[in-house]
Amino acid sequence: MKIGLLQYNPVWEDKESNKQKILSFVERTEEKIDLLILPEMSLTGFTMNAEQFAEGIGGDTFRFFSALAQEKLFDVFVGIIERGKQKPFNTLLHINSKGKLIKLYRKVHPFSYSKENQFYNAGSKPVTTKIKKNLIGLSICYDLRFPELYRKYAKKRVHLIVDIANWPDTRIEHWRTLLKARAIENQCYVAGVNRVGDDPKLHYNGCTSFYDPMGNLLSEVVEEEKLLIVELNKNYINEVREKFPFLDDMKMI
Repeated sequence: MKIGLLQYNPVWEDKESNKQKILSFVERTEEKIDLLILPEMSLTGFTMNAEQFAEGIGGDTFRFFSALAQEKLFDVFVGIIERGKQKPFNTLLHINSKGKLIKLYRKVHPFSYSKENQFYNAGSKPVTTKIKKNLIGLSICYDLRFPELYRKYAKKRVHLIVDIANWPDTRIEHWRTLLKARAIENQCYVAGVNRVGDDPKLHYNGCTSFYDPMGNLLSEVVEEEKLLIVELNKNYINEVREKFPFLDDMKMI
């Protein structure tokens, strides 16, 4: 399965400009991909103006990416601000190549350090989805610091873990280390998709990256806007798990 990891500098709180930026990357890409993954809060940046930008599951963002998925015949993982009954959710949508909503994941761990928990509700459960028989565990940014979430994915023997993020450069070594750790401990591929550039408070240097089940860094892009294309090899996952059957000794305590 070929995956496009799109790292870009979103225009702050400007959905229309960011749609055009995303389109420009997609239109320039000649290589066929099965899945396009975008950073957290894909069209706004990591804004705390949650109510202003909240929308329904079938809202404008969904309609835009649904049309794109159908046109390009790939699945999309996109981050939205989902309207909730009390507060919005920081949500990841899986839209398939027919433009249908397959799954949604609501960020389980709002980033209290930046007061995200004051403006967003927390999700309550892990979510897996499938593309071409590849089982994928979903997560968003700060979730990466909580390995217990990913152990639930390991128990299901996922082939890929995805984390979409707005992770600043001041803690980027944590990002790299945690992505690598999630790959090693769960014996699967890990894709971390971050942004670059600046928002009103922070600088982001990206480090969108792809790790294999042994924790080897296969691809990374730093400080530039780029569509990084990587490939998941399910046979290699099986080889690693058969040679090192560590997951069989896992205890959920």
